Amino acid sequence: MNLSTLFRYGTFVALVLLCILFSVLTYGRQFPDGASGATALARQITNQFEPDARILIAVPNNDTSIQFAESLTQNLTTAGFDVVANVKGEAADARKELLRLREAGEQLDVVAGNHTSANWLLFKDIRSDFPELGEVIVIEPASYNWPGFLTAANLRNITIQVSVLGILAVGMTFVIIAGGIDLSVGSLIALAAVVSTYLIREYLGAREAGVSQMFLAGAVGILACGIVGAFSGSMIIYCGVPPFIVTLSIMLTARGIAKIIANNDTIFELPDQFTWLGRGADLGGIPNTVVLMLLLYVVGHILMSKTLIGRYIYAVGDNKQAAWLSGVPVKSVLMFTYVCSGMLAGLGGVIMASDYQSGSSKYGETFELYVIAAVVIGGTSLSGGRGSIIGTLVGALIIQVIRNGMNLTGVDSNVQDVILGSVILIAVLLDKFKERRNV
Repeated sequence: MNLSTLFRYGTFVALVLLCILFSVLTYGRQFPDGASGATALARQITNQFEPDARILIAVPNNDTSIQFAESLTQNLTTAGFDVVANVKGEAADARKELLRLREAGEQLDVVAGNHTSANWLLFKDIRSDFPELGEVIVIEPASYNWPGFLTAANLRNITIQVSVLGILAVGMTFVIIAGGIDLSVGSLIALAAVVSTYLIREYLGAREAGVSQMFLAGAVGILACGIVGAFSGSMIIYCGVPPFIVTLSIMLTARGIAKIIANNDTIFELPDQFTWLGRGADLGGIPNTVVLMLLLYVVGHILMSKTLIGRYIYAVGDNKQAAWLSGVPVKSVLMFTYVCSGMLAGLGGVIMASDYQSGSSKYGETFELYVIAAVVIGGTSLSGGRGSIIGTLVGALIIQVIRNGMNLTGVDSNVQDVILGSVILIAVLLDKFKERRNV
């Protein structure tokens, strides 16, 4: 493999190697949870007990465990089992339910839980402490050996977490290929989140807001960020201010405006349906945010590789003067890239607000660094004129895989910053080395 081929496919190879590394480092005993764990446990109970068995389901009070309990209840009820109670909380809550059953003179055959709840000390001594309930059996989903990194739940988390980063990176790719930089995208996330949620709370019905009102609020938040992007582009194009200075100023200003609108607080009072974009999964269980991100990458790839505006962006980044002499509308092209970057950052803010069902001026902090890192690691040159949308997607995945893998392996957050900073520096050095080879 020659150097040019290595540079071309190096990011993809790096992504594969990182996945292998974290798979090896996280290999160990896995304890099923969530919907998949519930399905496995329901199958165990169906094979082991008669349909007239009386079952108590007990789990901790967290999202994954609640999903486990609800799915298990549905599966067992469908199979004809009698689920006498469904406890979501702590061991003390389960004890209260056991006491209630004992006082009512009822029998119990099975206590079903996930790995955490099934190992509560309460259930270790259930037969001796509650002999009146009968020969109770405590059961949990069977464990298995598998890399923690490659579990379905973790891979789904990676795709969800990379979606906002990936969406912002599309706009940043346009900007950097055109020879610019945009440091404001993290703050625009906060601005869009605050503007959209503020409008819903104050003017569009708060918790009673309908789909059209929520859509309008999100559109206003995205449009506001597009206007900010146009302002940045105008300052760069018509006033000759360096992109770094303009977008650094906007970074501070946009977050300050978000703080003023939100009054340094978090905006709640939003309808439950507002979470559809950030948490929903309507296409075969694939999260809506992931579907949206992939669609944007398809559009971005087509735009950059098959359209006139894409060729113009490459030409402007390679040599503005030569592009202008060739008839390329340089100012319009640059404006297009900054408006796109602003609007996609706004979309990221709306997605984040939807995911958290709230708006906050703290959203998007340091995101600009991760976005730029994803673009550079994906092979886009900071000097402009070279890069690809697909490479950016791989770069975004590399960033998220590193962050996720380090969290799974217990790497200290300060060490994580050092490692990510080193990865970015290596990517830039490789880019400079590639430029020198091409001279």
